Amino acid sequence: MRWGGGLKPALWPGLSPALQSALFGLALLVAAPVQAVQPDEMLADPALEQRARDLSKGLRCLVCRNENIDDSDAQLAKDLRILLRERLVAGDTDEEAVAFLVDRYGEYVLLNPPATGVNILLWVAGPAMLLAGVGIAFATFRRRGQGRAEELTEAERARLAEILKE
Repeated sequence: MRWGGGLKPALWPGLSPALQSALFGLALLVAAPVQAVQPDEMLADPALEQRARDLSKGLRCLVCRNENIDDSDAQLAKDLRILLRERLVAGDTDEEAVAFLVDRYGEYVLLNPPATGVNILLWVAGPAMLLAGVGIAFATFRRRGQGRAEELTEAERARLAEILKE
């Protein structure tokens, strides 16, 4: 089978090769979801495992930045998942297990840090800047619409008439 003009692969006859390629790529993406949690990490108790999964989805991978430790393949994320599960098996509540990790790694480990203290500035700054920008744009357009052109004087009208005749 040659790709240079001979036989062409036909996964779905009647569809263009570009559409076939797109569908094939989509099928690969859908068929192989990434699961970073390895079978050897999973807890025997399904309820405890679900708690660990729910908590790990709210914790940031310190290597991957904006990915939770449940989805990350980084070794540090695996270590954090194991540590979290150890805390839950030891009898910690959800809050205690998360507090342990926050004490150890700081609030940065939380994907959604609480809106308190200095963090409140981060939560408020974005919407405040958006509102300020909308207000400035509104005021600018409003001011632009209110300005009226002054009437021409007789001398200016005569000069304009001369220019237009030329």
